[in-house]
Amino acid sequence: MTDNHDRGLQFDLATLIGRRRALSLLGGAGLTLVACAPSTTTTATSGTTTTTGSSAAEGQPLDAIPEETAGPYPGDGSNGPNALTQSGIVRSDIRSSFGSSTRTAEGVQLTVDLTVRKEDGSPYRGAAVYLWHCDINGDYSMYSDRVKNENFLRGVQEADSSGKLKFVSVFPGAYSGRWPHIHFEVYPSLTEATKAGNKITTSQLALPETTCKEVYGTTGYTQSVQNMARSSLKQDMVFRDGVDHQMATMSGDAASGYTASLTFAVEG
Repeated sequence: MTDNHDRGLQFDLATLIGRRRALSLLGGAGLTLVACAPSTTTTATSGTTTTTGSSAAEGQPLDAIPEETAGPYPGDGSNGPNALTQSGIVRSDIRSSFGSSTRTAEGVQLTVDLTVRKEDGSPYRGAAVYLWHCDINGDYSMYSDRVKNENFLRGVQEADSSGKLKFVSVFPGAYSGRWPHIHFEVYPSLTEATKAGNKITTSQLALPETTCKEVYGTTGYTQSVQNMARSSLKQDMVFRDGVDHQMATMSGDAASGYTASLTFAVEG
């Protein structure tokens, strides 16, 4: 028996409405959070997708990336289990579970390259990013029935002196009601990345349509084709207010794997 993702969508929507309302109030007080991210152009040649864009140079002031819902399956202690307190969560390769299970998630390889900056444009050295997403079937480890005893596709990494960090994962599937995406939370440091209450911000990374269609044409993603056909960025509860600031810059292909890159700023 699989989880009902409609329930998750309702949870997301309720959370999102609350946060949007809060941001609206802040905006009325002259405090507006606007994302810092590249505009993107996607081209596909001989099975290879490359999305290019331009982002602010290091040292150039930036606005903080928009706050988004963590959804019902964060695994940060705010809604049930807390992966952040488990030994082994600090890792770059998040494809396999750690601890009592070593099961590896299936799917096309995806490397996620993130660059974290402060609003003044300087690298956020030592910031910690907790990243998680669903598997090829749209299930979330630690929650969904089929993978409740797994903790794969979750991990924490520390930004280096340039604010950069990397995760090696698999391309997430598309489930009903949402555009393909990846969740992440930013913490001031690794030592503080132990519970949701310590986070600086929560946001989501969007995956480009062209790349999604290429990946979902490969083995194992059949259900994602149907789910994505019923979704759009304009209707998505998170991305419908604008996706330029959260859309990943993509390179690679289904055979050798893809890389999704995003540069963003957070308060601090």
